[in-house]
Amino acid sequence: MKLNIKNTFTENLPADTITENSRRQVFDACFSYVNPKSTAKPEILHVSPEMLNEIGLDHEDSKREDFLNVFTGNKILKNTKPYAMCYGGHQFGHWTGQLGDGRAINLTEVEHNNNRWVLQLKGAGETPYSRSADGLAVLRSSIREYLCSEAMHHLGVPTTRALSLALTGDQVLRDVMYDGNPAYEKGAVVCRVSPSFLRFGNYEIFASRQDVETLKTLVDFTIHQHFSFLGKPSKETYIKFFKEVAKRTLNMIIHWQRVGFVHGVMNTDNMSILGLTIDYGPYGWLEGFDFGWTPNTTDREHKRYRFGNQPNMGLWNLYQLANALYPLIEEAAPLETILNQYKTDFDKESLKMMRSKLGLQKEEALDKLLIQDLEDVLHVSETDMTIFFRCLSEFDEHESDKWFHIVKEAFYTLEEITGDIKKQWQEWFSRYANRLQVESISNQERKHFMNGVNPKYVLRNYMAQLAIDAANKNDFTMIDELFQLLKKPYDEQPKYQKWFAKRPDWARHKIGCSMLSCSS
Repeated sequence: MKLNIKNTFTENLPADTITENSRRQVFDACFSYVNPKSTAKPEILHVSPEMLNEIGLDHEDSKREDFLNVFTGNKILKNTKPYAMCYGGHQFGHWTGQLGDGRAINLTEVEHNNNRWVLQLKGAGETPYSRSADGLAVLRSSIREYLCSEAMHHLGVPTTRALSLALTGDQVLRDVMYDGNPAYEKGAVVCRVSPSFLRFGNYEIFASRQDVETLKTLVDFTIHQHFSFLGKPSKETYIKFFKEVAKRTLNMIIHWQRVGFVHGVMNTDNMSILGLTIDYGPYGWLEGFDFGWTPNTTDREHKRYRFGNQPNMGLWNLYQLANALYPLIEEAAPLETILNQYKTDFDKESLKMMRSKLGLQKEEALDKLLIQDLEDVLHVSETDMTIFFRCLSEFDEHESDKWFHIVKEAFYTLEEITGDIKKQWQEWFSRYANRLQVESISNQERKHFMNGVNPKYVLRNYMAQLAIDAANKNDFTMIDELFQLLKKPYDEQPKYQKWFAKRPDWARHKIGCSMLSCSS
């Protein structure tokens, strides 16, 4: 197995001077060297062919013993020194100090076809940042991370990727719902892949400690490696850097809103500096369209990270990053300008995105009201977001009275769509029909356009749970079935039609299907 190894992160940034793998506060360093934990009986369950090619490997490589050993933590690649990153974070609005890679170990960087990738094992054992945890991961959370990373990429959402999913052969003790009932589960490791795993928290930790020297070193490195088009590090470049991060963060969240994805844990340590979706924990896709929904049990009371609040949380997190970068800029006004621009840009980009979901290519003054009224009526009765928008492409403005037949599969309780509720829908569809007549494209062209924006298939929680339940019985076929399905989420794929369906009743309150914890 030949990889083009690079070590730019460890060669250019300060390392922890203590080499002992003990839980502690790490100062004046961006990372600590640490080796993965050996596993009892590793077994590769699935490999992403795309990511194999991206890092310069092929199918035959993935079958070799050294691939198995490297990507389950049992072998260290030659000329590499694995490491865990130091960072802090605001969790649920509160500064928590040092966090760091508590269960993630970066193996190395590889370069292929002018692209640089960091290879990282999640669930490979404790690090100096593990606090009271064991640094391991279990099969259920690893399946969810592996499938979702690749699914999001094919949806067109900026994301980290995944190379492989493996069993470790070890048993891991977890309390799934934090209710005092721990149980042993199958241990697993995912190899995550990204141009960088740097987070907002990487910069916050040094600002919080007034370690401006290390902060500057890290920011300069980030600009040189990932934002070199902005120019050489300077006060002006730091401002441009923050502006670019804000732009990418907004773009990512607009995509989340477009496909109905809810991250669940938008803490600053889970925000990528590259504007990529990172850390797939208690995420979920909307079943019923609901701005107030969160998949995270920890967030059940306050719903800080609910679907409708994700844009605001992106802004809040950017405020924290602005505070972290301030010591390098020493001027608040340009940072405030960028943060205010985020608000303006969100309104503009959100409207643009919703127009695209409705197949509207021209801009009309009343579009915003049409969209707001649609969002209101979608909340009146439980309506599946994915199915509604996908079916909407079949609507013909010249036959507006057939609207119910076209979207009825999206309603969870058909008998509710009567009386005033049905009248609301009828009025909205009449306005939508009139609005479509302003467009200059054919119904077929509009359908094609809409079906490229509104996915037919997403990784609903109940789908992932079915794959998890089967895997716990040593049946891994559904992992591959969902992996193949989600590679083409906008295609009809008739053979997978069974997955174009509302959440079944049995999944409404089932653990892993409705609400999830951060347990991994």
